[in-house]
Amino acid sequence: MAVPDFQSWFLPLLKRVADGESHRLSDLYEELAQDLDLSDEDRAEELPSGKQLTYRNRIGWARTYLKKAGLLESPARGECRITKRGIEVLAQDLERVDVKFLKQFPEFEKFHTYKPSGPGEGGPDGEVVSATPEELLEQSHGALKDNVTQELLERVKAAPPSFFESLVVDLLLRMGYGGSREDAGKIVGRSGDGGVDGVINEDRLGLDVVYIQAKRWENTVGRPVVQAFAGSLEGVRARKGVLITTSDFSSEARQYVSQIEKRIVLVTGQQLANLMFEHNIGVSSVASYEVKKVDTDFFEEA
Repeated sequence: MAVPDFQSWFLPLLKRVADGESHRLSDLYEELAQDLDLSDEDRAEELPSGKQLTYRNRIGWARTYLKKAGLLESPARGECRITKRGIEVLAQDLERVDVKFLKQFPEFEKFHTYKPSGPGEGGPDGEVVSATPEELLEQSHGALKDNVTQELLERVKAAPPSFFESLVVDLLLRMGYGGSREDAGKIVGRSGDGGVDGVINEDRLGLDVVYIQAKRWENTVGRPVVQAFAGSLEGVRARKGVLITTSDFSSEARQYVSQIEKRIVLVTGQQLANLMFEHNIGVSSVASYEVKKVDTDFFEEA
């Protein structure tokens, strides 16, 4: 028996959390392995990268897909709980839940971005695949990145204030701002309300300075906050500023910074997570794949 594909875990996972309580994913691994009668050999199977057990990886992806469809939620780190929609799905007494079924939910359709654009070979679930292998690889990487950045943002919001302060300094240094970490840590200080506030060198030589403000806001940041930030640049003799939030900015706030003389960059929570991903803050590489093509010049020389 081989490890079932990730869609085969959808319904068993929903049934395991049907009581409405919060369940730890670490407990669900063993419970679901028993439900699907995995052998010791199946449980020991690893991904080609050797970084994770195959069945655990597939259960993890099953949880992700069900979350994107609104059938599960994460009340805490490493936990999942069924939603009202998930209970309604279970009430239908279905024999199987798969990607086709999940596509009825708008949130999942938005997440499951790949859409065939023309005739081609048949793909999974009866879909028609017209993209080249390189395009499929890029799309798969994009889906993986979206999932990782979403989890990064969730963890940043749940982390203690001191962790957030350290994160901002680490990210700025990795992006090339400031000098040493000790210097940057002194210049970008704590604001006292779960954020950071200060001035940092734009480059290692200190040719210009940038005023930094970063806060874990939950609600959309409006123009008054951004306008106050712009005014505070005067007090620190800075012409440039970076305002970071874990939420988003209103259209009025964006319009305001586009009209003023000072250069202010607004960084949303999603952009923060993307920057963390790009600069390897809070992430680690699991596997890498080298894409090759035939060297036509080599054969022309022959």
